[in-house]
Amino acid sequence: MSEPERIAKRLARAGLCSRRDAERWIAAGRVKVDGQVLDTPAFTVTGQSRIEVDGKPLPDAERARLWRYHKPPGEMVTARDPQGRPTIFDALPRNMPRVVTVGRLDFMSEGLLLLTNDGGLARRLELPANGWIRRYRARVHGLVDEERLMALADGITIEGVRYGAIQARLERQQRTNAWLEVALTEGKNREVRRVLAHLDLPVMRLIRVGFGPFHLGELERGTVEEVPAQALDNALGLKPPPRKAGWAKPRPQARPQARPHARPAAKPRPRRP
Repeated sequence: MSEPERIAKRLARAGLCSRRDAERWIAAGRVKVDGQVLDTPAFTVTGQSRIEVDGKPLPDAERARLWRYHKPPGEMVTARDPQGRPTIFDALPRNMPRVVTVGRLDFMSEGLLLLTNDGGLARRLELPANGWIRRYRARVHGLVDEERLMALADGITIEGVRYGAIQARLERQQRTNAWLEVALTEGKNREVRRVLAHLDLPVMRLIRVGFGPFHLGELERGTVEEVPAQALDNALGLKPPPRKAGWAKPRPQARPQARPHARPAAKPRPRRP
């Protein structure tokens, strides 16, 4: 028997809609539980509940799945944009299930974006408490002061907003431009851009290359690829990681023991006077 959960969450896990859409469906009288039409989303269901949407039984909830997407610049990380700009959902394959993003990347940022069919999993992966490091490469304009970069490891306050520890390193300086490596765990809105702008290093290009144990790697721009179920379970600590061949240290060899019948060593001859 599954754990009790709110009806809107259950509908979302079945892949039919988002939680907000589920609340609207309930308000419109489209959802029944055990033959009764719901009039509030504040309703808890279990694995024994009979749920119907528009008179049809609710399909079984899918297992939690995760995808890596190489977001190009110029895509909004939102389902709908009032200004009509392209979104990541316009670019995803049509056969993908309904997914939500794990965190965000702004319009012109690019690189690794994680997608999942489970809203609960998305919130879990976003939490700074899990200690997962977000890694970026940033191309900036200006001459880099490496001491100021190193000082970011102590955190910084900008216009009343406190940013936690940031590890930043100069990769290379090319005249008045430079590439930096940046790592952080909080991931506040536009954090990398705001912090580097405060150091007089406006960001010209920002690429996320890692999110916790997941990496952009050689994934081509605009491509989406599912994370294998075992890799996801390992990352979440649901299963021990597979044992690699040869990872264990070799046992120390025992010292050879003297043979019981070994001939005694010859005594040294006395020197002649």
